Amino acid sequence: MTASAQFHDRMLSLGLARVSEAAALASAKLVGHGDEKAADQAAVNAMREQLNLLDIAGVVVIGEGERDEAPMLYIGEEVGTGKGPGVDIALDPLEGTTLTAKDMPNALTVIAMGPRGSMLHAPDVYMDKLAIGPGYDADVVTMDMTATQRVEALAKAKDCATSDITVCILERPRHEAMIAEVRATGAAIRLITDGDVAGVMHCAEPGTGIDMYMGLGGAPEGVLAAAALKCMGGQFYGRLTFRNDDERGRAAKAGITDLDRIYTRDELVTEDVIFAATGVTGGSLLPAVQREVGWLTCETLLMRSKTGSVRRMSYRTPAED
Repeated sequence: MTASAQFHDRMLSLGLARVSEAAALASAKLVGHGDEKAADQAAVNAMREQLNLLDIAGVVVIGEGERDEAPMLYIGEEVGTGKGPGVDIALDPLEGTTLTAKDMPNALTVIAMGPRGSMLHAPDVYMDKLAIGPGYDADVVTMDMTATQRVEALAKAKDCATSDITVCILERPRHEAMIAEVRATGAAIRLITDGDVAGVMHCAEPGTGIDMYMGLGGAPEGVLAAAALKCMGGQFYGRLTFRNDDERGRAAKAGITDLDRIYTRDELVTEDVIFAATGVTGGSLLPAVQREVGWLTCETLLMRSKTGSVRRMSYRTPAED
């Protein structure tokens, strides 16, 4: 039996939610304490411990750096009991370490799982990203369009004015020209300081007010975002960008030969996946971990691309002393 045939996403989904919950509860203890590394490490430890309880032969294909950067969940690390199906795992134990340290919105724990070979082994370089939500014809917006053309094309597809479009962009100096161009169209911009997986997910989640995401961010986070949109619906495009020969070497090591390729959502994530995200700090996607005397409560978004199902699960557990 192939690894793909053995991948019972329905059976594994609740286990994946537990992995995400454990990381969120562990890192929540450090919200607002100003220590990014400690918060990230707490999430990593909890996520690894829970992953190793699952009956999978898992390999981390999107993680936190290379093998020599352990104790992070590194790329190539094997997780699970080894007794179940072969699976690819993409994860960010704490997406928004700075957000957590400063108690700012939209810090999440994020993990996706699919059959072995289902996710691009993206190198740790930048990716130019473009995303919109579901319900549009293919290629309504493209990577080859200017920012102005993207806003105008999406407004036409929505049958609205450009001033009714809101674009999410990571607030970085490299995006200053793009931000000015988007604002010149009359569109609004929601700037985020960190956490572009959540930024992309905003496009597909009703009620966030976000229509489109664009800009440069981490390539590994691009694969995670594509996994989320594969479950939620929506379009995602990504193109790796390289600043030097070292980064091009990382791509070669990951087996990438076409450095100019534009990847679609379904090329980044080629088979059905399950995806879980748990809120650490409150945001427009998920509430924060709530504390009361003796108890902790968190909320998890659990999704399966095979069925298009989206669950929101509240988990209340006794707080450890």
